[in-house]
Amino acid sequence: MENTLDNPHDYPLLVLASTSPRRQELIHTLQLPVEIEPSNEDETVDIHWAPYETVEQLALRKASSVARARRARGEGGLVIGADTIVVLRDTILGKPENEADAFRMLSSLQNEVHEVYTGVAIIDTLTGVEHVQHRKTAVWMRPLKPEQITRYIASGEPMDKAGSYGIQGLGAAFVDRIEGCYFNVVGLPISLLADMLKVYGIEKP
Repeated sequence: MENTLDNPHDYPLLVLASTSPRRQELIHTLQLPVEIEPSNEDETVDIHWAPYETVEQLALRKASSVARARRARGEGGLVIGADTIVVLRDTILGKPENEADAFRMLSSLQNEVHEVYTGVAIIDTLTGVEHVQHRKTAVWMRPLKPEQITRYIASGEPMDKAGSYGIQGLGAAFVDRIEGCYFNVVGLPISLLADMLKVYGIEKP
């Protein structure tokens, strides 16, 4: 028997705890009512956490912040938090601090395979039920010349992205192949999210 919970909402309102345009675009593919409410939670982490723990805890932290605020206002909804990191040989690469940091990251990633982890957390504002999972994708990047990296950084695309590249943008030209979910690398694994929503009685065809 499928493990589901009673859905107390009149309709399956989703609340995305993020202002990321990429995540907003992806969540709308579910064709469910969605509200956007940013989360400004602290993103410091325990250096001893494994990569999957890092993204799961950050995703949960983001969702929890918005869920608390909505509960205080008497508003319902399933709050969704997500966090993405790039991992190269056990080293976590987050968003670059500046152009020099972006150059360092891209130089280390070129001609190498790395892993992208995205954690997804869902919290039912009314019942407090939490559900947290993650997905991992392997990405092989092409060899890159320093001038290619410099031109890419000048485009501005790397500056708000984990690992300093966007697979859905100009950075796609740098990626040789992937193993796993493409949307996970973009920042929101839709198939994982759809499976997680089943726990709350929401199932898309």
